[in-house]
Amino acid sequence: MKPLQGKVAIVTGAGRPLGIGRSTALRFAEHGAHVVVTDLCRRYEGELARYRVGDDFAQLQQVVAEIEARGGRAVACRVDVTCRDEVARCVDTTIGHFGAVDILFNNAGTAVGTGRFLDMTAAQWELSLNVNVTGMFHFCQLVLPHMIERGGGVVINTASLAGLGAGELMCGYNTSKFAVVGFTKSIAAEFGRFGIRCNAICPGMVDTDMGADEYKFIAKMEGITVEQARRRAADKIALGRQCSPDEIADVVAYLCSDAASYLTGVALPIAGGMPSGL
Repeated sequence: MKPLQGKVAIVTGAGRPLGIGRSTALRFAEHGAHVVVTDLCRRYEGELARYRVGDDFAQLQQVVAEIEARGGRAVACRVDVTCRDEVARCVDTTIGHFGAVDILFNNAGTAVGTGRFLDMTAAQWELSLNVNVTGMFHFCQLVLPHMIERGGGVVINTASLAGLGAGELMCGYNTSKFAVVGFTKSIAAEFGRFGIRCNAICPGMVDTDMGADEYKFIAKMEGITVEQARRRAADKIALGRQCSPDEIADVVAYLCSDAASYLTGVALPIAGGMPSGL
């Protein structure tokens, strides 16, 4: 028996080719779960156009194909997590296809809340909070009643090492990720009596598409090369290297399994010993 055999999971932010969402969706499937994968599947516009997102529905469908190639079942949904109607349609689709939701991995996120605080626009600030926090609120409010009816479930929220300690040039991002940790603990405290566990993962430097963007940002802010930015980041990590998305996926799969049945309300650093900041 596989550890997640027969479970039904929703994974948000699964459309980036090199991302935590995709890796975790594949790991869930390998562990026996049916998976609904979501992403924005459209590009930001205007002043936010420079920020990369999971904007390609074909890529999201490719994740479904990879899951099916592993013998699993999957469905792709276009979902803007800031739009409650789209979240509701996703939850309805999940129930329609698989009859339940056992696992919710709130992984969708954005790094628009980085940069010099005095240069940050209201649109950047609001999008950072809306995607990184309010999207989790929408999904949890719409999924938790199904979990209660089912007698339990697991919610995993992607926070960040930046949600445990603050650094400069990350005010919007830090604020949103600190909020994710508080949100996680609040859900854990209120819904544990229903057999629902809620934990947050707090990755450090991960070799994802978003991570690559972060190195470019650091290089630009500090006037160094991208490779120098990568080396400086690795020098701050006790294990001396960045994390892979698959290593994050392994931890998430563990937290969703019965092996973690007594863990809830935890904000778990997955950072190789990297300090969290102020």
